[in-house]
Amino acid sequence: MRSGLWFAAGATAGVYGMVKVRRLAEALTPDGMRDRVNAAFVGARIFRDEVVQGQVDAETQLREHFRAVEAGQRRAPQTHELPIRSTTTAVPAAHTLEGPS
Repeated sequence: MRSGLWFAAGATAGVYGMVKVRRLAEALTPDGMRDRVNAAFVGARIFRDEVVQGQVDAETQLREHFRAVEAGQRRAPQTHELPIRSTTTAVPAAHTLEGPS
């Protein structure tokens, strides 16, 4: 039983190492390097598109806000603030057993 366990562990480690070496060898070939460079360009292009879309969205929100201000309508800011709680779980410093600090 014990030798079968060691055999399985060794076979698993050998297969894992072989896969890793094969992936590394493929990555260092000219085709693999070309794929990695193309992937970097695609990632940069997607990032640029996301930044541009964020700029367009922000500009649209600002234009809507300023149109509302010019029209005399005070629009409430769209902030995502947490509601104020009426109770707290912490004991204030003035009410501790040692007295006020």
